[in-house]
Amino acid sequence: MTGIPRRASASDRDAIERCMKSSARALGRPFYDDRQNESFVAHVAVVDDQLVADGTYFVVEAESGAVVACGGWSRRDKLFTGNDGAAGGGRLLDPSHEPARVRAMFVAPEAARRGLGRRILETCEGDARREGFVTGELMATLPGVPLYRACGYEDVEPFDVVLPDGVKLPCIRMRKSLG
Repeated sequence: MTGIPRRASASDRDAIERCMKSSARALGRPFYDDRQNESFVAHVAVVDDQLVADGTYFVVEAESGAVVACGGWSRRDKLFTGNDGAAGGGRLLDPSHEPARVRAMFVAPEAARRGLGRRILETCEGDARREGFVTGELMATLPGVPLYRACGYEDVEPFDVVLPDGVKLPCIRMRKSLG
Protein backbone atom coordinates (compact mmCIF):
# COMPACT_ATOMS: atom_id res chain seq x y z
CA MET A 1 0.00 0.00 0.00
CA THR A 2 1.48 3.32 -1.04
CA GLY A 3 -0.75 5.43 1.17
CA ILE A 4 -0.78 8.09 -1.53
CA PRO A 5 -4.26 9.42 -2.31
CA ARG A 6 -5.31 9.60 -5.95
CA ARG A 7 -8.39 11.17 -7.48
CA ALA A 8 -11.25 8.72 -7.72
CA SER A 9 -12.89 7.89 -11.03
CA ALA A 10 -16.32 6.54 -11.87
CA SER A 11 -14.78 3.08 -12.31
CA ASP A 12 -13.87 3.10 -8.58
CA ARG A 13 -17.50 3.37 -7.48
CA ASP A 14 -18.07 -0.25 -6.38
CA ALA A 15 -14.71 -0.45 -4.58
CA ILE A 16 -15.42 2.85 -2.80
CA GLU A 17 -18.81 1.64 -1.64
CA ARG A 18 -17.30 -1.62 -0.33
CA CYS A 19 -14.73 0.38 1.65
CA MET A 20 -17.40 2.75 3.00
CA LYS A 21 -19.74 0.00 4.15
CA SER A 22 -16.97 -2.10 5.69
CA SER A 23 -15.66 0.94 7.54
CA ALA A 24 -19.05 2.09 8.81
CA ARG A 25 -20.07 -1.40 9.89
CA ALA A 26 -16.88 -2.15 11.86
CA LEU A 27 -15.73 1.25 13.09
CA GLY A 28 -19.22 2.51 13.94
CA ARG A 29 -19.99 -0.33 16.37
CA PRO A 30 -18.27 1.17 19.43
CA PHE A 31 -20.16 4.46 18.96
CA TYR A 32 -23.65 3.56 17.79
CA ASP A 33 -26.26 1.00 18.79
CA ASP A 34 -27.20 -1.76 16.31
CA ARG A 35 -30.09 0.18 14.75
CA GLN A 36 -28.04 3.35 14.37
CA ASN A 37 -25.09 1.45 12.94
CA GLU A 38 -27.16 -0.39 10.33
CA SER A 39 -28.76 2.91 9.32
CA PHE A 40 -25.27 4.47 9.16
CA VAL A 41 -24.19 1.69 6.78
CA ALA A 42 -27.34 1.94 4.65
CA HIS A 43 -27.70 5.71 4.37
CA VAL A 44 -24.36 7.38 5.08
CA ALA A 45 -21.89 4.90 3.58
CA VAL A 46 -23.12 5.75 0.09
CA VAL A 47 -21.05 7.10 -2.79
CA ASP A 48 -21.85 10.67 -3.80
CA ASP A 49 -21.24 10.56 -7.54
CA GLN A 50 -21.05 14.36 -7.71
CA LEU A 51 -17.87 14.37 -5.61
CA VAL A 52 -16.25 11.92 -8.03
CA ALA A 53 -17.46 13.88 -11.07
CA ASP A 54 -16.15 17.13 -9.56
CA GLY A 55 -12.70 15.56 -9.09
CA THR A 56 -12.76 16.23 -5.35
CA TYR A 57 -12.92 12.63 -4.10
CA PHE A 58 -9.84 10.55 -3.34
CA VAL A 59 -8.96 6.92 -2.72
CA VAL A 60 -5.99 5.01 -1.34
CA GLU A 61 -5.46 1.49 -2.63
CA ALA A 62 -3.82 -1.56 -1.12
CA GLU A 63 -1.29 -3.46 -3.22
CA SER A 64 -4.18 -5.76 -4.20
CA GLY A 65 -5.96 -2.79 -5.77
CA ALA A 66 -8.69 -2.76 -3.12
CA VAL A 67 -9.75 0.69 -1.95
CA VAL A 68 -8.81 0.90 1.75
CA ALA A 69 -9.48 4.59 2.35
CA CYS A 70 -11.59 7.24 0.68
CA GLY A 71 -12.76 10.75 1.28
CA GLY A 72 -13.23 14.09 -0.33
CA TRP A 73 -14.31 17.65 -0.18
CA SER A 74 -16.86 19.77 -1.97
CA ARG A 75 -17.17 23.28 -3.27
CA ARG A 76 -20.95 22.72 -3.24
CA ASP A 77 -23.54 23.50 -0.57
CA LYS A 78 -24.01 19.99 0.75
CA LEU A 79 -22.46 19.07 4.08
CA PHE A 80 -23.26 15.40 4.44
CA THR A 81 -24.56 12.07 3.26
CA GLY A 82 -25.66 10.40 0.16
CA ASN A 83 -26.11 10.74 -3.53
CA ASP A 84 -29.54 12.35 -3.77
CA GLY A 85 -29.05 15.99 -2.84
CA ALA A 86 -31.69 15.88 -0.10
CA ALA A 87 -29.09 16.73 2.55
CA GLY A 88 -27.92 19.91 0.85
CA GLY A 89 -27.71 21.30 -2.62
CA GLY A 90 -25.65 21.80 -5.71
CA ARG A 91 -25.09 25.55 -5.33
CA LEU A 92 -21.42 26.46 -5.59
CA LEU A 93 -19.99 27.94 -2.41
CA ASP A 94 -18.24 31.31 -2.25
CA PRO A 95 -14.76 30.49 -0.92
CA SER A 96 -14.28 34.00 0.46
CA HIS A 97 -16.90 33.52 3.17
CA GLU A 98 -18.25 29.96 3.03
CA PRO A 99 -16.34 26.87 4.17
CA ALA A 100 -15.33 24.02 1.90
CA ARG A 101 -17.16 20.85 2.90
CA VAL A 102 -15.09 17.81 3.88
CA ARG A 103 -17.18 14.81 2.91
CA ALA A 104 -17.51 11.03 3.07
CA MET A 105 -14.29 10.04 4.84
CA PHE A 106 -13.90 6.29 5.42
CA VAL A 107 -11.03 3.92 6.17
CA ALA A 108 -11.39 0.14 5.92
CA PRO A 109 -11.02 -1.49 9.34
CA GLU A 110 -7.93 -3.46 8.28
CA ALA A 111 -6.21 -0.18 7.33
CA ALA A 112 -7.37 1.94 10.28
CA ARG A 113 -4.88 3.90 12.39
CA ARG A 114 -2.19 4.00 9.69
CA GLY A 115 -2.49 7.66 8.77
CA LEU A 116 -4.54 7.13 5.60
CA GLY A 117 -7.49 9.25 6.72
CA ARG A 118 -5.10 12.04 7.70
CA ARG A 119 -3.41 11.90 4.27
CA ILE A 120 -6.72 12.14 2.46
CA LEU A 121 -7.83 14.97 4.75
CA GLU A 122 -4.59 16.89 4.10
CA THR A 123 -5.05 16.37 0.35
CA CYS A 124 -8.60 17.72 0.55
CA GLU A 125 -7.54 20.73 2.58
CA GLY A 126 -4.74 21.54 0.13
CA ASP A 127 -7.11 21.35 -2.84
CA ALA A 128 -9.66 23.57 -1.09
CA ARG A 129 -6.97 26.15 -0.19
CA ARG A 130 -5.81 26.26 -3.82
CA GLU A 131 -9.40 27.12 -4.80
CA GLY A 132 -9.44 30.00 -2.35
CA PHE A 133 -11.26 28.43 0.61
CA VAL A 134 -10.07 29.70 3.98
CA THR A 135 -12.21 27.42 6.16
CA GLY A 136 -13.19 23.76 6.11
CA GLU A 137 -16.31 22.32 7.68
CA LEU A 138 -17.58 18.79 8.16
CA MET A 139 -20.29 16.78 9.84
CA ALA A 140 -18.32 14.17 11.78
CA THR A 141 -19.79 10.82 12.60
CA LEU A 142 -18.57 9.81 16.04
CA PRO A 143 -15.92 7.33 14.81
CA GLY A 144 -14.19 10.17 12.93
CA VAL A 145 -14.18 12.78 15.70
CA PRO A 146 -10.76 11.80 17.18
CA LEU A 147 -9.08 12.11 13.76
CA TYR A 148 -10.64 15.47 13.02
CA ARG A 149 -9.74 16.88 16.44
CA ALA A 150 -6.16 15.63 16.01
CA CYS A 151 -6.06 17.45 12.65
CA GLY A 152 -7.15 20.76 14.15
CA TYR A 153 -10.91 20.71 13.65
CA GLU A 154 -12.92 22.24 16.47
CA ASP A 155 -16.39 21.27 17.61
CA VAL A 156 -19.07 23.72 16.50
CA GLU A 157 -22.13 21.86 17.77
CA PRO A 158 -23.50 18.37 18.36
CA PHE A 159 -26.04 17.51 15.71
CA ASP A 160 -28.41 14.57 15.26
CA VAL A 161 -28.66 13.69 11.58
CA VAL A 162 -32.10 12.18 10.92
CA LEU A 163 -31.59 9.47 8.31
CA PRO A 164 -34.24 8.44 5.73
CA ASP A 165 -35.46 5.59 7.97
CA GLY A 166 -36.05 8.02 10.85
CA VAL A 167 -33.01 6.92 12.86
CA LYS A 168 -31.15 9.76 14.58
CA LEU A 169 -27.39 9.50 14.15
CA PRO A 170 -25.41 11.60 16.66
CA CYS A 171 -22.72 13.62 14.90
CA ILE A 172 -20.66 16.74 15.53
CA ARG A 173 -20.40 19.70 13.19
CA MET A 174 -16.72 20.72 13.11
CA ARG A 175 -14.73 23.54 11.55
CA LYS A 176 -11.09 24.45 10.87
CA SER A 177 -9.22 27.43 9.48
CA LEU A 178 -7.33 26.37 6.35
CA GLY A 179 -5.04 29.42 6.49
